[in-house]
Amino acid sequence: MGSRVSREDFEWVYTDQPHADRRREILAKHPEIKSLMKPDPSLIWIIIMMVLTQLAAFYFVKDLDWKWVIFWAYAFGSCINHSMTLGIHEIAHNSAFGNRKAMWNRWFGMFANLPIGIPYSISFKRYHMDHHRYLGADGIDVDIPTDFEGWFFCTTFRKFIWVILQPLFYAFRPLFINPKPLTYLEVINTVAQVTFDILIYYFFGIKSLVYMLAASLLGLGLHPISGHFIAEHYMFLKGHETYSYYGPLNLLTFNVGYHNEHHDFPNIPGKNLPLVRKIAAEYYDNLPHYNSWIKVLYDFVMDDTISPYSRMKRQRTGEMVLE
Repeated sequence: MGSRVSREDFEWVYTDQPHADRRREILAKHPEIKSLMKPDPSLIWIIIMMVLTQLAAFYFVKDLDWKWVIFWAYAFGSCINHSMTLGIHEIAHNSAFGNRKAMWNRWFGMFANLPIGIPYSISFKRYHMDHHRYLGADGIDVDIPTDFEGWFFCTTFRKFIWVILQPLFYAFRPLFINPKPLTYLEVINTVAQVTFDILIYYFFGIKSLVYMLAASLLGLGLHPISGHFIAEHYMFLKGHETYSYYGPLNLLTFNVGYHNEHHDFPNIPGKNLPLVRKIAAEYYDNLPHYNSWIKVLYDFVMDDTISPYSRMKRQRTGEMVLE
């Protein structure tokens, strides 16, 4: 193990945009990739089936013992709810109905949000677009952990706790880094979600409501799928800020593991990202990548040289256009 990491090891000034540069090169060499920039109608039906599946689960757990409620929340519901957040990620990129029907995507995102239990979809869209436009920008990209997170969660045990609490940090970090004024769509998202939660409690009872919320908290915390949070942009190798994952969990996560490909072409649905890699193999095959998110979580917790500080950070340059 090396010495403990500090912010100075990673807080560099980068004004380049590697994803934009690579996108230009790839499109110049492989213009056929433009044909993949279209909506994915199958996403609509997959999301509807996932919502219906969780509704069925709410019914089946309502009379179970508490130990089985929590067991199924982690063993089954967590996979569905985490996958649903990544479905919302796809919807945020207008992959369901296309850019010409942007509001249809916003309403559908609120529908997909329902089994998660916490209003999320509209706010995620606003902050996630900043993440793509200004990757790693200090004070803008809320995917970057705060200085407190990097300072405090620096030991093996504390990093383990940080992984468990990831959903809370993702929820509250924007309020400290880049607070935005409330929009009417966020109000509608919240009202719709609270109404849905009340209806679940009224018709199915407290156990179904706890199952729903526990599935989200457990699924976004210490869970194999949650390895993508760390795998995507934490620099296990200095100089490489984005990493792809090519393992089997892509089947549950709308191919979010193809993360270099996604940042290069954010307007291509996850369904088509493996084709991007296949067409432009000379650009992706030699990039460092992962085959196990579980190993990423283990290495992050156990390696003293890696911490929440291990992110590439850019200073703000030029005029920023924020939503």
